[in-house]
Amino acid sequence: MTMSSTTDSVTVLTGMYAAEAEYLAAGGPGEASFDLLAPFFAPNVELHQADALPYGGTWRGHDGMKQFFLAMGQVWETFDMVEQEVLATGETAVVLTQVRARVRATGRELSFPILQTITVKDGQITEVRPFYWDTQAIADACAASAPTD
Repeated sequence: MTMSSTTDSVTVLTGMYAAEAEYLAAGGPGEASFDLLAPFFAPNVELHQADALPYGGTWRGHDGMKQFFLAMGQVWETFDMVEQEVLATGETAVVLTQVRARVRATGRELSFPILQTITVKDGQITEVRPFYWDTQAIADACAASAPTD
C-alpha cells in the first residue's frame, strides 16, 4: 500500500463522478456521449448490480457500461448523489453515497444510501460492487403497481 495509489484512487473517482455529472447534464444515456466516462473505466471493467434491481446483473466492458446507463435512465427520471464520502486504501475504495431519486414509471421519490466497493488499477476503475440498503424497497418503488404511502 502506497500513499500515491490511495491518492490515485481518489483522483480517479473524483474525476469519474465529475464526468458522470457532466454526462447526465448533457442528457445522459442515449443523448450524451459515453466518451466522457470511458477514460475512467478499464476496457474490461465489471459492474455487479444486485439481481433484485430492475438493472440487476453483471455489466462488462465499455459496451456493458453504456447498456447499464441506458437501463438506469429507463428506470430513474432523476438520480441525484446528494452526499458522498470516499475512503480509499491502495487499489480499493469504498464510497458511501446518499441518493435522492425519482422513478420514471411511477413518479415515486426515494432517498437511500448506496455503499460501493470500487477497484482502481493503473488509473482506471476495474470493478464496481454497489450495495443498496434495501433492494426490495427500490424494486417495489419501480414496479408499475407500486403501493402508495
